[in-house]
Amino acid sequence: MTIQTKTPTLLANPPVPVQVKLAAAWTSIMFLYIYVDYFHLYKPGTVDNILAGVVFEFDISATLLTVMLASMAIPALMVMLSVTLPARVNRATNLVVASLYIPYSAFNAVGESWEWASFYGLSIGIEVLLLAFIVRSAWTWPRTPADPAGPATTGLRQDLRQ
Repeated sequence: MTIQTKTPTLLANPPVPVQVKLAAAWTSIMFLYIYVDYFHLYKPGTVDNILAGVVFEFDISATLLTVMLASMAIPALMVMLSVTLPARVNRATNLVVASLYIPYSAFNAVGESWEWASFYGLSIGIEVLLLAFIVRSAWTWPRTPADPAGPATTGLRQDLRQ
């Protein structure tokens, strides 16, 4: 009778492409925005204000709704752009957009009472951490060395010089 023992195996940890990390972070931000806006509806008086035509001290208008849509459309587009843009443009786009969204996220706390500081503080803190992750990931985008002209093209250059 032979007893077989299984040797423990390590889980594979393949590298995740930076584009996938960026898209995942933007997706996380989108989920967070959606849930914060949804949970905000439970704040006393919010639904009454909406029914009265006011959101965050602003009158509900086509302009307000367009601005709100645009502010959410940008992160939604960044999910797709993060996996489709060429590396150089992708890096620059993520650096710029995430850097602009950090103060935008902090601005969302303006005018809120201290009573709700933990709710908004937690959500804004997580948003800023995700945005900082995006900036760091884009900033440290892995580089590959430029491929110098190999022997296949050296002969062509010599022929042109003659």
